[in-house]
Amino acid sequence: MPKIVDHDARRRLIADALMKVAADQGLEAVSLRHVAAAAGVSVGMVQHYFHTKDEMMAFALAAVADRAESRIRTAVTSLGDSPPPRLLLRTMIAALLPLSGAARDDGRVALAFLAYAAVRPQAGQGLRPGTAQLVDFIAGLLPDPHGTPAATALLALMEGLGVYLLGGQLTPDQALAALDAQLDVLFLP
Repeated sequence: MPKIVDHDARRRLIADALMKVAADQGLEAVSLRHVAAAAGVSVGMVQHYFHTKDEMMAFALAAVADRAESRIRTAVTSLGDSPPPRLLLRTMIAALLPLSGAARDDGRVALAFLAYAAVRPQAGQGLRPGTAQLVDFIAGLLPDPHGTPAATALLALMEGLGVYLLGGQLTPDQALAALDAQLDVLFLP
C-alpha cells in the first residue's frame, strides 16, 4: 500500500523550519540546505515543495500573518461585543507588536522578509492588498476628519515601534506608551 503523505503538514514543517532559521540567524542564513537541516528532511524534499527562496519566504510570511491574525482575534474577542474604536485599535496593534515570545519570533521573520522585499520588490507585491485593507479598516475606526493619512501614519508608527522593540531600543512599556500617546491625539474629544 502506498504511503499517504500529508502535503500541507510537510509544507508547514518546512515553513516552521524556515521561520526558525530566519528568527534565530537572520534571513541571510535561509537556504534550502539550512531549512532542510532545521526541518530534518532532505534538500530534495524542500525543493519539491518550494522551488525558490521567494516561494519559501512568501509561505513563511503567510504563516506569520496567520498567527498574527489568530493573536488579534483572541485579543479582540476578549473585549466583548462592540468595543470602543480606540480600545479596539489599541488591542489590535498591541497584538501585532513583538512584545514577547512568539510575537517576537514572528516579528523577526516579518522584518527579515520586509528587508528581503526591499531589494526584491516582486517578492513583496503580495503585501500590498493586505496593507491597503488594514489602512482602510483603521481609517474606518478613526474619528473624522483623520481618515486614510492618519491610518497610514498609525500603521507606520506600529511598524517603527516593532523595529525598535526587536532592536532593543524600546521596552514593551515604552512602545505601548508611545502607542497610547498617538491614540490619545487621534481620539481627542
